[in-house]
Amino acid sequence: MSAHPTITPQPGILDISLYVSGKARVDGAQNRVTKLSANENPHGPGPAARAAYAAAVEGLGVYPETDHAGLRGAIGAVHGLAASRIICGVGSDEIIHFLCQCYAGPGDEVLFTEHGFAMYRIAALAAGATPVEVAERDRHTDVDALLAGCTDATKLVFIANPNNPTGTMISASEVARLAEGLPPQALLVLDGAYAEFVPGFDGHAGLATARNNVVMTRTFSKIYGLGGLRIGWGYGPQHVIDVLNRIRGPFNLSASQLAVAEAAVADREYVDACRAENARLRDWLAGELAAIGIPSDQSHANFILARFDSAAVAQAADAALQARGLIVRYVANYKLPQCLRITIGDDLACQAVLSCLTDFMKGGADG
Repeated sequence: MSAHPTITPQPGILDISLYVSGKARVDGAQNRVTKLSANENPHGPGPAARAAYAAAVEGLGVYPETDHAGLRGAIGAVHGLAASRIICGVGSDEIIHFLCQCYAGPGDEVLFTEHGFAMYRIAALAAGATPVEVAERDRHTDVDALLAGCTDATKLVFIANPNNPTGTMISASEVARLAEGLPPQALLVLDGAYAEFVPGFDGHAGLATARNNVVMTRTFSKIYGLGGLRIGWGYGPQHVIDVLNRIRGPFNLSASQLAVAEAAVADREYVDACRAENARLRDWLAGELAAIGIPSDQSHANFILARFDSAAVAQAADAALQARGLIVRYVANYKLPQCLRITIGDDLACQAVLSCLTDFMKGGADG
């Protein structure tokens, strides 16, 4: 991009590398491809969400409600949370941007882990703040390293639990220790995009209820199968939610987004079924890959991070998968060049991945 001599963006903007989403197609592929690169629910949205989307067409000529009262109430009822402490956004990404815009700026620091979600860095730079990357320990969030990384300039600390792209998770006691140890001017943001895949896990909502320095974010893009609609939410102390609402656009969510999300969050039977099916296939695929020499850490999400001996081997495995129309995520941009992140698809997709990688490890993969 060429720079203009006098018209310039705010500091930090030009330092942002554009977010690269998971591939959706293979160049030159003639047959149908299976996309396992974006951690989408292979079953899509549930029946209640589908019905709500079909019905929403009747209201497309009318502005949506600005306070999201219906959706916030539904989320609160399902999760046992105060609706007044919930904010809804265009995916959890928008909540992350709100937090950086409101609480970080030039001279401030935003901490995250070395294999953390790319949007943390992007949102920090967009706000003019300084992103600070902290080392992990064997692909797990290291609370001691995060606490050591805090300074008087630290305003936000982001962690995902479970983490993307590693799938690893740290204990509730470790997260509480992090919250307790932060400097007084800092907020802890707990990204719970994959929380629903962990049985009995509240995404640290209890911690966010009890403390005034913890915010939780969640999304409808993963287990609810609504990535195409872009709906997320956040929950935290009233003083934070009140601030975020001051910059939230009054019509940031459409009427169809609100209606579908409200139906989806109430459909607990579908969520439970998706969680169980994901766990069954994830554990099966991880075990089968380990048996042929492709290890992974225990995943608590809807993907596994397959590890290979080197970046070159991982790239060759990626090429072999693509040759069979299987698109996974090569995660060198997350400082994991020897790894492939593989979304858990349906039975056929998981079997196809195993078949391809078995042939690859034997030296006989296509391509």
